[in-house]
Amino acid sequence: MSDQFVVHPVDRDTRVAFMTYPFAANTLRERFGDQFDTNVSLARYTSARIGGLADGLLTAESVEDLVSMVSFLWEEEIPFILLGGGSNVLVSDAGVRGLVLLNKARQVMFDVESEPPTVWAASGTNFGVIARQAASRGLTGLEWASGIPGTLGGAIVGNAGAHGGDIAGNLLLAEILHREIEDKKSKNGNPPMRVILREEWLADQFEFSYRSSRIKEKVTGAIDSEKVGLPGRSEIKQPEVIVLAALLRLAQSTKEVVEARLDELVAQRHLTQPSGASMGSMFKNPEGDYAGRLIEQAGLKGTRVGNAAISSLHANFFINYGNASATDVWDLINLARSVVASKFGVNLELEIELIGSWEVKRN
Repeated sequence: MSDQFVVHPVDRDTRVAFMTYPFAANTLRERFGDQFDTNVSLARYTSARIGGLADGLLTAESVEDLVSMVSFLWEEEIPFILLGGGSNVLVSDAGVRGLVLLNKARQVMFDVESEPPTVWAASGTNFGVIARQAASRGLTGLEWASGIPGTLGGAIVGNAGAHGGDIAGNLLLAEILHREIEDKKSKNGNPPMRVILREEWLADQFEFSYRSSRIKEKVTGAIDSEKVGLPGRSEIKQPEVIVLAALLRLAQSTKEVVEARLDELVAQRHLTQPSGASMGSMFKNPEGDYAGRLIEQAGLKGTRVGNAAISSLHANFFINYGNASATDVWDLINLARSVVASKFGVNLELEIELIGSWEVKRN
């Protein structure tokens, strides 16, 4: 199912930063009113409570808001970064020199009469909330997600998983907004057109893999961690795909059974994962091993830089113990990578994403 509704030329300059558009802030405020603000601290919108100011913040409250806002930004070639629950990101101390689109589209609808039962939810909905609402209706299948702090959209993009489950096992279809370039030039010799499409994708179209999907590199505008500190790392990579909403598969059970299983997994999570402000799992697990085990065996549990520390409970969690900076966390990341590589010959790959202006200085 596809709805094609916007076209514009490809060859417009997409490299210009938000603040170089003298009309951008006024245009966005005029178009979206109180949903747009300037010079906003991103720390309040991340689970780690870390991050500098964004030049502009545009807030979507519904799926149709997302469609309207993203279409407008793409049409006007205004670069932006998409931010959902902020649970799997590290925002730089310098913040974002540009526009952040905050996804607060949180509508949820259950269909207990369908076979199988399903839940439709907007992409900005907290995934753990969906799991708990399903349990309260006696619907099973999402217990594994009960402790996940991020949004449904983020879960789809990164194929979130826990306790043996993942989003790939529950997703029936998702509605997305994306841009495509037509293959051929128009008959009058003009450059090819960039077309905005609103489509429904079945689960297999996302080509899920471990903590990743076909669209992951096209969504957030995150920075390549290998290039942090190099010239040009303050650029915003324009998202090319936006997850709008999704339909998830559930199964019938009873409220008592599902809530008991949910409580069991939450209790297990509390025993094995630290509380407090964090980004969630810092590194992907290398094949056949666990990042947390390697960091622990490297003797780094409890290591502290400034007000950030590697958790003494689970070494793949880095905790903000109060006013930690992104640079504190970045120093810990580099320390863990360096020591693990030196001792075990394993290169740890970030599971989190880096967002913002990362012109950090290296010693």
